[in-house]
Amino acid sequence: MHEVAAKKRKKDNANNNTKSQFLYKERWIYVQKESTRERHGYCTLGEAFNRLDFSSAIQDLRRFSYVVKLLHLIAKSQLTSLSGAAQKNYFNVLEKIVRKALDDQQNPRLIKALLQDLSSVLGTLIREVGKSVLVGNINIWLCRLETIQNWQQQLNNLQIPKQVSNGMTLSDLPILMQNNILYKFSDACDIINLGQATPTLHVLSEDRQLWKKLCQFHFAEKQFCRHLILSEKGHVDWKLMFFTLQKYYPKKEQYGDTLHFCRHCSILFWKDRHVALLLK
Repeated sequence: MHEVAAKKRKKDNANNNTKSQFLYKERWIYVQKESTRERHGYCTLGEAFNRLDFSSAIQDLRRFSYVVKLLHLIAKSQLTSLSGAAQKNYFNVLEKIVRKALDDQQNPRLIKALLQDLSSVLGTLIREVGKSVLVGNINIWLCRLETIQNWQQQLNNLQIPKQVSNGMTLSDLPILMQNNILYKFSDACDIINLGQATPTLHVLSEDRQLWKKLCQFHFAEKQFCRHLILSEKGHVDWKLMFFTLQKYYPKKEQYGDTLHFCRHCSILFWKDRHVALLLK
């Protein structure tokens, strides 16, 4: 069963890659403002997903987290709206993301969160089959759920080897420089994890001003007032404030590169493609 499913996925992947290379050489899609006889007046999510070449985008460090976020959003609310072809493309891109995370040993936490939500959504869809529209055979979805669970197991078993180096390490840097590095982080989990590396970094990672800046980056001042938390000494506990605020409000998201929409050209595109289009 596993071998048959694996062979089928490999065949589908090859077919989809061939089809994408033949049909979708341009990494942009035209979004018609209104209907005409020549063009329909809308662009489906599936069309955009197929045309914008996410398979190549995940190889770009600037776009990787952004593509993962898009897949996460689709998993939560738009998965059933994808056509059969778009579904195949979605899971092919997802497989490449997982393989990249395993091979590069980077971003496992990001991918685990995506797979956890996707697994939950698929489980609900499969249990409630017949109550909602589910494009494709139920056995295909069962196979996909099994594959996702297998990926989750692989990521849980991922062991990142300790690097042996005789050169300069982070702890060799001046304390001020180590502190400046921590101030560049926008992810609280990264700050906490780095703080576990050395006693010095732990002290720096608990700095009140560091967590105050993180709160100010992610949340508005009026949100602070609604959830003000004071320490025993009467000072604002910014670290606890951050984790309280993120329960109620979305955090600000930063990406190196994103999709753009040109109002003049009415196209959705990756930034580097727009210049090429203008030169045509």
